[in-house]
Amino acid sequence: PPPFFFSNHTTSYEMLRSLVGSEMCIRDSMSRAFRQNNTSQNTYYPKLLGTHCAVATEHYLATKAGADLLGIGGNAVDAAVGATFVESLVNPQMFTLGGECPMLICMAKTQQVIAVNGNTAAPGQATPEAYLQRGLNEVPDEGILAGGVPAVIGALLTALSRFGKLSFSEVIEPALDYAKNGFPVHTGLYAQEKYGIRDLEDKFLKHWPGSAKLYLSEGKATKIGQVIINSAFADMLNYLKSKEKSNSGDREKGLKSVVDAFYKGDPATEIERFSTERNGLLTRADLESFETHFEEPVSLEFEDTRVFKCGPWNQGPVMLQALSIMGNINLKDMGHNSEEYLHWTTEAFKLAFADREQYYGDPMQVDVPIQELLSKDYSRKRAALIDEELANSELRPGNPMEQEGLLPVEKRLGGESWGHGTVHVDVIDEEGNMVAFTPSGGWIRSAEVVPSLGFPLGNRLMTFYLKPEHHPNIIAPFKRPRTTISPSLAFKNNCPWMVFGSMGGDQQDQWQCQFFLNRILFDMSVQEAIEAPKFSSEHFPGFFSPHDRFPNLLRIEPRISTDILDGLTRRGHKIAVGADWSEGYLLAAAKDPQSGVLEAGCDPRGTKGDVFPASVLCW
Repeated sequence: PPPFFFSNHTTSYEMLRSLVGSEMCIRDSMSRAFRQNNTSQNTYYPKLLGTHCAVATEHYLATKAGADLLGIGGNAVDAAVGATFVESLVNPQMFTLGGECPMLICMAKTQQVIAVNGNTAAPGQATPEAYLQRGLNEVPDEGILAGGVPAVIGALLTALSRFGKLSFSEVIEPALDYAKNGFPVHTGLYAQEKYGIRDLEDKFLKHWPGSAKLYLSEGKATKIGQVIINSAFADMLNYLKSKEKSNSGDREKGLKSVVDAFYKGDPATEIERFSTERNGLLTRADLESFETHFEEPVSLEFEDTRVFKCGPWNQGPVMLQALSIMGNINLKDMGHNSEEYLHWTTEAFKLAFADREQYYGDPMQVDVPIQELLSKDYSRKRAALIDEELANSELRPGNPMEQEGLLPVEKRLGGESWGHGTVHVDVIDEEGNMVAFTPSGGWIRSAEVVPSLGFPLGNRLMTFYLKPEHHPNIIAPFKRPRTTISPSLAFKNNCPWMVFGSMGGDQQDQWQCQFFLNRILFDMSVQEAIEAPKFSSEHFPGFFSPHDRFPNLLRIEPRISTDILDGLTRRGHKIAVGADWSEGYLLAAAKDPQSGVLEAGCDPRGTKGDVFPASVLCW
């Protein structure tokens, strides 16, 4: 055996010294080591750079699909649409076509950012009374009464029609192939805690035969590496593809015919039948009247950047509110993830999320004072509420209409967790077009697979309230529920710069904000900013039913030192040290405005947490 091979590694150093007889020889023996410098600050995943395109998704098959579509002449929108169809098939524990897909799109030619409201809408029969009469005190978090109109196909096809170059048949070809010929089950689909098919096996067997037929084999959860074929999904795609073919020669008409075929054709009929059989509220008429809207995004200047988010039907503006509050605090001098830094950022999050609970809702049905919430004067007054030494246990919304920092107690809402179930897609193409999609919902934990379609309906209605009547997110016919799914797009020095996003329910914009601050204040690379230790507050009511809050609870990864955690505890934060690599799940792609060099990254947390095999290509 080699001279330095020892069976007992704990004594190898002493044995080595006895063999060679001098420290000089020991140092010389280390010359064969490939690396002797410390590696603790290096990232787990490499820093990926390129000059042509970047694609980042939560599954390597989706990333490949996006890259392949770019390779046949598609642009960033084509690639993201195709990747999203694949995500819905291979990551159904996180997202299916029954869910939603908010988007931010910036085309290089105009450098204008467009938001796509890819949110669901409540059925026309959805009223508080409809649920109360069924003996419910809140909208359930699973089953037919949690489902609104499937929004994904409308959002994807509407974006494809306006901004893409390829046909529907072309962009769905990768997903169609995997549905028809099968794809191997990955670790997250099988083993994700509470959401994977292993943990859902009993529910499928006892209650949801449509799901059991697709995801169980001989009554047992399909194992890692076994192939799943989704014939119903493939048949539905082929049905939609045939409708486009009947309008061949006119791309726009062909895409519209696909949308009409889904929302007014056989799938709509199947969804109504499935809903009616289960005493649901969703009807064919709800699908026929459904529309996807383009919107002007909400944005905020921070340092030398401008950050864009979807509107207040989405939690996205809460990140902008937090940044606006933080703009009054010298975070950089505090040092990254220092005790002081963690205290101040957490308290800023708590104030911003209190306003989220008080004011956010569907702006087509409620008045949301978004400009007042983001004003500098209001943010300055909110920042002044932070005690530099102590955490505050109250839920403290402000009064933006009067530009007052604090709303009287008797007018405050909330006070009575985060949820899984989201993927993300970022693409930048060679022309500089960039997109951020955050598909979510319709996950297999919360609804039975519709046998004829190959995917379940959504569950986003669970974010609605049934009371009080003046709550901005109370359920109403055709209303869009508040969502946590929140893509991000940023300019730097007035040029399109970066797209990013994450999974994580109420945590999404906390994690994205930390990533963004890592980039802006601490000059981290994309991969460094993704992998840096993260935290999240659960101080405010969750968007998801039952809307619990846990005052001053701060969940944090264990790479933060014990001394810092002890200091935060002394300040009144209730520290919950989570599993390592359990806070984040980010994807990002950026283009240097000066050099044009692309940089992209994905989060090892997806793999370490048995959630999804996130993947990125940059070339």
